[in-house]
Amino acid sequence: MNKLDPMTSATKHWVLTLVCDDQPGIVHAVTGAIVAANGNITESKQFSSDDTGRFFIRLQIESAADRAEFEAHLAPVIARYDMTWHLDEVGRKVRTLVLVSKSAHCLNDILFRQRSGQLPIEIPAVFGNHGDLAELAEFYGLPFETHQITDAGTKAAFEHMLRDYIRAAGIELIVLARFMQVLSPEFVAEFEGRIINIHHSFLPGFKGANPYAQAHSRGVKLIGATAHFVTADLDEGPIIEQNVVRVNHSHSKKELVSIGQDVESKTLVQAIRWFAEHRVLLDGERTIIFE
Repeated sequence: MNKLDPMTSATKHWVLTLVCDDQPGIVHAVTGAIVAANGNITESKQFSSDDTGRFFIRLQIESAADRAEFEAHLAPVIARYDMTWHLDEVGRKVRTLVLVSKSAHCLNDILFRQRSGQLPIEIPAVFGNHGDLAELAEFYGLPFETHQITDAGTKAAFEHMLRDYIRAAGIELIVLARFMQVLSPEFVAEFEGRIINIHHSFLPGFKGANPYAQAHSRGVKLIGATAHFVTADLDEGPIIEQNVVRVNHSHSKKELVSIGQDVESKTLVQAIRWFAEHRVLLDGERTIIFE
């Protein structure tokens, strides 16, 4: 394929993901459609799952074609292979809602990296079930709404409001940045594959409000964090990213908390970045990550 002039103003930069049953001829058919759309592939990653028999591919493409023309060339291939697909502009900022409680570390890292251009997301607002982090959100110029959840009735009202806001604001991703509330199975099912949570690695052994103190008393040697999609099974959704740091007997409880918060923030931000760049595809109960 001929390299397009990167200075041509009409050139579009697309990211395309495709998922279907694995079978011969898929790559040939897809690349043929891209050639027909005067496209040039600048990045390509693919995977065939032996466990599920599914094929996954992510492509970044330069093309002079607009979206309608590009989709028209892809349509016969998508129909032939019964593909689940997504086409977006490279670098477009994904509309993201952040939910928080009282812990500031994850929210602070997300907002800093978003403002500095390190995360391709757009955050219209931050919602909290406590008002503790309102000042932090306002420091970054974002509106903060407090929605107290005290019983089943206020929880149902919160989720009803949340549904309305997500639709009205065009929210594509919901991030639980240490949001210490359990969303209902109905809400989770409605937004499956669009809610990311972060938790420390001590589960299920050390639960409750002070897991780091429990971990310290047991002399843990590893501190980690897991970012995953939220499902009805609490903290058991498809894993997007994990990180771990070694610790030893010399670390105090305060130091363990600090180390753990750093790992949580790093892990959550990476999961958000991969999602926003369309690098995360679901294969049943696990994820395919095209780094």
